[in-house]
Amino acid sequence: MAVNTKAIKTRIKSVKNTKKMTNAMEMVSAAKMRKAVFAALSTRDYAVLSRELLHNLSGSGRKKVPLLEMRHVNKILVVLITSNRGLCGSFNANVLKKAALLLQNTQDVGVHHIPNGTQIDPGENIEIDILGIGKKSALFAKRYGYHLTNVFDMLSDTPSFEKILSVSRLILDAFNAKKYDKVVIVYTHYRSPLVQEVKLRQLLPVSEVDLEKMITNGSVREISTIQNLKDYIFEPNIEMILTDVLPRLVEIQLYEAILESGASEHSARMLAMKNASTAAGEMIDALTLEFNKARQASITQEIAEIAGGAAALE
Repeated sequence: MAVNTKAIKTRIKSVKNTKKMTNAMEMVSAAKMRKAVFAALSTRDYAVLSRELLHNLSGSGRKKVPLLEMRHVNKILVVLITSNRGLCGSFNANVLKKAALLLQNTQDVGVHHIPNGTQIDPGENIEIDILGIGKKSALFAKRYGYHLTNVFDMLSDTPSFEKILSVSRLILDAFNAKKYDKVVIVYTHYRSPLVQEVKLRQLLPVSEVDLEKMITNGSVREISTIQNLKDYIFEPNIEMILTDVLPRLVEIQLYEAILESGASEHSARMLAMKNASTAAGEMIDALTLEFNKARQASITQEIAEIAGGAAALE
């Protein structure tokens, strides 16, 4: 029985050490989450202004801008944002599961939606490449047999805007070279510390319909100070302005998605560590009860043996 209580004490000590680690990780994740959430929320208002810009600059000239060209889709680049580390609950599993589900029907992903309500149907055999942000994206491409073009796994938890420019430039160059007819991004949208939602957003060509969805779905806040761009005269012309502004729009959308995923990851990790700490506490209570029972049984047995020995001597 002594060996049993010793083993239980060892388990209790081990679980207590685990609880200290999960408590520390929970506090670290909470601090990182607050920073990441602030950064993510700060970029959302840009989508409202971007949508207003596209709406007010609409016209015949915009069709000549490469980033607005809606081509017949035969090849798609999927930018998949995951985490570099685990211990974040079902965060990565949800992203990869949703990505696999969405990419099962490539015809739906390849459709171009136009503001007037019509659509451009894709080709019959659509090729899909994966550009990964986060180490877990490489595992997804390998598991499902997609071609992995690049993996960016050196970004920090809340990267600066300059750090993601190399990623966005790579995407823009590939689309302008007509290597891909459509670029979509799969990421986790942050709603609250308890709720995160995996979304697929069209990145290229720049879509006014997709920006409209961002607003109507509550992904961005309402801005009351939007100026009416129709009151302005643009120089030298609308086409050149769009050529210069649209790459910035793509960059900020990619940056926003990375920040949203970062905030969601830290929220998921904080919740996972909190649940782990709670489970460890419950396990400690159960082991302590088991230890007390074993110790009581051992004492009772020793008393019985002493009483039996004393009775034998009489």
